[in-house]
Amino acid sequence: MLRNYRTLVVFVLVVLAACSTKKKDMKDGDSVELSDFIAFFPEQDLPIQITDSGLTRKISDSLRIGNKVFSQFVPDSVLRPVFGKGVKPSCYPIGKISVKDGETYLFLRSVSGTKKAATLLVFDKDSFVTSLPLITLNGAPRGNEKLVANMDTRYTVTTLRQVIGPTGQTAYAKKVYVYNPEGLFTLILTESNDQNAAPPPLINPIDTMKAAHKWAGDYLQDKRNIVSFRDGRKTGTLQFFIHFEKDNGQCKGELKGDATITGANTVRFIENNGTCALDFQFSGNTVRIKEQQGCGSYRDIKCFFEGQYTRKKKPSPAPTRKKK
Repeated sequence: MLRNYRTLVVFVLVVLAACSTKKKDMKDGDSVELSDFIAFFPEQDLPIQITDSGLTRKISDSLRIGNKVFSQFVPDSVLRPVFGKGVKPSCYPIGKISVKDGETYLFLRSVSGTKKAATLLVFDKDSFVTSLPLITLNGAPRGNEKLVANMDTRYTVTTLRQVIGPTGQTAYAKKVYVYNPEGLFTLILTESNDQNAAPPPLINPIDTMKAAHKWAGDYLQDKRNIVSFRDGRKTGTLQFFIHFEKDNGQCKGELKGDATITGANTVRFIENNGTCALDFQFSGNTVRIKEQQGCGSYRDIKCFFEGQYTRKKKPSPAPTRKKK
């Protein structure tokens, strides 16, 4: 009798443990917390590799993340460059890498029609931080092309595109990224023998943030040189994002952070450890940047965060049609 009782207790404990660790569904209409969303991605060991052929494999629809659930935690701007404005692709988890006392990396698969993509999402303990496009595929993988992305044991991310030409020669384009404490992926290495390789899409990680402040907006030199400002998390601050490419793309820089409003027309950014400092000067519809202290961790060695950028005009609202 006692033996049967102990067996029953063990069985109940196993069942309760299984129920407590069961992943919550990501269906629209369900109440989902950030912890549920992150737990839905299966834990993986490093290194992890994703291929274009892997994106074409059939996946159970029970693993689909509802669009409303997804947009609750990830800005629309993350997938918009791949699928277009207003498109809601089907999203599925690939895997998760958790850094002890640090960030969490989520590998996402998204599909809409013939388009498929693998994207790396980064979260801190409270919210989404940034993303990195890994693979974009339109249709089935081509026999002469191979697309691969991986993260190694040092959390370094590499994307590789290989194309076999008609004469058997192989053209390749490789890019290596690291995630830095300011919440941004920095491109640390580019290798290519493909002169026709297109530049990676420029993703603005603060694009969908609130922009009510008088200085909030996008300031441009051209499509590959941009400074964005959005409302700060605290009063008296602004969030900013800078991406620049000089010397025909040979010298690049990228930085995201929180800057303090220091005067009637001035804003200053000082890195937490004090190794990088930028000044922003506003005048009319322009902003001028000056690097006051070394920001070499976020740019190539021969170029600096500097120059003048002009504010992009906001699109005019569509005229309201009068009812007949």
